[in-house]
Amino acid sequence: MAIKDFVDKAIADNKVVIFSKTWCGFCTRAKRTIASGYPDIQTAIYELDTRDDGDDIQAYLLEKTGQTTVPNIFINQQHIGGSDSLLALKSKGELDGLLK
Repeated sequence: MAIKDFVDKAIADNKVVIFSKTWCGFCTRAKRTIASGYPDIQTAIYELDTRDDGDDIQAYLLEKTGQTTVPNIFINQQHIGGSDSLLALKSKGELDGLLK
C-alpha cells in the first residue's frame, strides 16, 4: 500500500511527474523537453533504477496505466504515456495547453 500511496501522492502534488531511469535515452529526451521548454513548471522526476523500491513503483505503474516502459509521464494528474506521446503532444501544439 505504501508504494501506491507514494505514487498517487507524487502525481497529485506535482504538475508534471516523470518516472524515469537514468540510463534510458527516451527518459533523457522527455526530461530535456520539459526542462528546456518549461523550466518554471513544477516537475518531479523519480529515477526508478536508483531507488530500492523502483521495481515496486514500476509494477504499480503497470497496474495503474498498463504501460510497461519508462518514461511514464503524468501531467496535471493525467497519464500521457511516454516520450513519444510527449513529443507528439508538443508537435501538435497541445503540450502548452496542458502545462498552462
